Amino acid sequence: MLRIYKRIRQTLTHSLLAIAASSPVVLAQGLGNSPYSALGIGELYNEGNVTNMGMGGIGISNASPFYLNMQNPALLARRTRFTVFEVGLMGQSKSLSQNLNGGLQNQRDFGGNLGYLALAVPANTRWNLSLSLKPYTYVDYSTRQYRPIAGTIYEAEYNYTGRGGLNKASLANGVRITKNIYVGVEAAFVFGNITNASDSRVLINDNTGAGVQDTRVSRLNRANYSDIIWKLGGAWRPKLSEKWTLNVGATYDPQTRVNAQETDVYQQTSLGGTIISSSDTLRINAGGRATLPQRTNFGISLEKNNTFLVGLDVGFQQWSQFRTSTGQPGNLTNGVSIATGMEITPKATSTRYRDLITYRLGFQYNRLPYLVEGVQIKDINASVGLSLPLGAYLVNHVTLSVVGGQRGVLTGTQIKEQYVRMALGFSLNDWWFRKQVVD
Repeated sequence: MLRIYKRIRQTLTHSLLAIAASSPVVLAQGLGNSPYSALGIGELYNEGNVTNMGMGGIGISNASPFYLNMQNPALLARRTRFTVFEVGLMGQSKSLSQNLNGGLQNQRDFGGNLGYLALAVPANTRWNLSLSLKPYTYVDYSTRQYRPIAGTIYEAEYNYTGRGGLNKASLANGVRITKNIYVGVEAAFVFGNITNASDSRVLINDNTGAGVQDTRVSRLNRANYSDIIWKLGGAWRPKLSEKWTLNVGATYDPQTRVNAQETDVYQQTSLGGTIISSSDTLRINAGGRATLPQRTNFGISLEKNNTFLVGLDVGFQQWSQFRTSTGQPGNLTNGVSIATGMEITPKATSTRYRDLITYRLGFQYNRLPYLVEGVQIKDINASVGLSLPLGAYLVNHVTLSVVGGQRGVLTGTQIKEQYVRMALGFSLNDWWFRKQVVD
């Protein structure tokens, strides 16, 4: 027992230190500049872990005894007696292009973040629970526009920036009801803040050397969010034969109203930073509730004795239901996601190391909730990945996944984003709770 308590204390201590060290990263950074993150509550992070990323993000119906499933809480109950601790790190290189003012504008960007920290433990032979901390959304954009002022010879400059995001601390439970039926529920505390700033000025004195006399009108909007959201999950795993198993799963995130406090401030300054007028505070910590839309996901997969798996996931989210904390629509439309993927382990019972390496391949098609000139933005990507077993009995794994894709096209004012997303994950398994037997 003393050995168990020491192990628990060491793991929790290391986890808390990792959370403390990485919290500023989680709160402050995303995956690089994304103009689309200006809409709604920002860009959503993928709910899966690094393992799922390597096979198109599928994970609604499929799970493994060696990895933690964070997409369907019901499949936590598929885990064995092992306790698992997982860490994921993510980075992204991105190229942005847009046809603007008769020419092609380009920008390259890079961003990185902590993907998740998660711990899952067995409560008994039918019930598993997990704790996790991960970023939920991120806002990271900076744009500048110039527009002529009608009826004058002057031009106006507009700057828009946004930073922040929401984080998600979750407690999930998965229970095996019968031999093949699983149910689960996840309660998550969502918290964080998003700051959007904009300013404008008329370009009058730039050619006279007296630009510091120009007046800049600025607006700062800051919203703080904190509330509990829910997810329900279910799975069915009938045996088709001695070797083959069919997996069917579904999850449902109900529409939720999240508590928010919003502050809006206007101010006039010179370009040199001199305050021309005192701040005009329209709202300060004004209470409200933002509406997050419902989401449903379905998955089906075919599995052969932990050596081969192929699956398909489909997801729907009604972003047209989104409302800000003041009840305003977010100019979003409903989103659809279709993903397919596979993984192969050459021989799971082999004693040769190369037979235990797992290889993954995936493809994903998304209709994003963003509209540009009435056209819905699409995201298409492909992924590869592999897991290397480590440690005693080779039950621990280090996983690498790479996703490459594109969203948007160079039509009208659309922004084309071409990206390569890299992720590194660690899955550490150990048998904590075992009875000591005296022979």
